[in-house]
Amino acid sequence: MLCTLVEAFGRKHYPVAASDPVEAIRFHMEQAALAPADLVPMIGQLNRVYEVLNRTRQLSIGMIRRLHDQLGIPAESLIGTSDRRVRESA
Repeated sequence: MLCTLVEAFGRKHYPVAASDPVEAIRFHMEQAALAPADLVPMIGQLNRVYEVLNRTRQLSIGMIRRLHDQLGIPAESLIGTSDRRVRESA
């Protein structure tokens, strides 16, 4: 019972913010020493990679799947909970 109370207290007073998809990608790039060019197979042409990293283009479902499958970035981190909608097209 004590564990349940501690967990409830933690959720109420110390909520964990939802992950930002671009920050998740940047973190993985930093940890794996990847350059933007290394993301071309998952995202598309280099200019598209920069658009995603600069937040001018949203991740598509296809991009999310490829980033998850090929780099192991958790899909939950790539989906995020922001107001921005994820497009179905790749």
